[in-house]
Amino acid sequence: MPYLIDGHNLIPKLGLDLNAIEDEMALVEKLNQFCRISRRSKVEVFFDNARPGGSEKKKMGMINVFFVRRPMIADEAIRLRLKKLKNDARNWIVVSSDRRVQAEARAVGAKPINSEDFAGEVIDALRSGPTREDKTSTSPSEIREWLSLFGENDDDPKKL
Repeated sequence: MPYLIDGHNLIPKLGLDLNAIEDEMALVEKLNQFCRISRRSKVEVFFDNARPGGSEKKKMGMINVFFVRRPMIADEAIRLRLKKLKNDARNWIVVSSDRRVQAEARAVGAKPINSEDFAGEVIDALRSGPTREDKTSTSPSEIREWLSLFGENDDDPKKL
């Protein structure tokens, strides 16, 4: 199921600092990692207080990011997005700790989940996902062997 996420609700639940300059981008990076590991392809995250002159919507990796301008807030933008989804809203999960947003999600058939619970899912996925140590590396001798098999035979390791 795809997700609609209140970003500022989720940031501190993942151990990120809401006062950090790049808190929103740090969250988007974690969500992109979560999407790769859990094979989720549809995530929309909403942030309050868009910077003046900045873009309101950006595609960042696998995530659609919405920067909501005042006087509107992310909660209202999520409610409007659910309304726009109409009957398809029941196929979405809404991540917010705001009880009003959760109630409105339920009212249109979407599945609400609080930010703490979703953060747990993200953390579990990130812990279980591949790490840098899991990636195999190819030794120079293996590279030479492959080059030999595919028509290039150069024993000079400096050229590898």
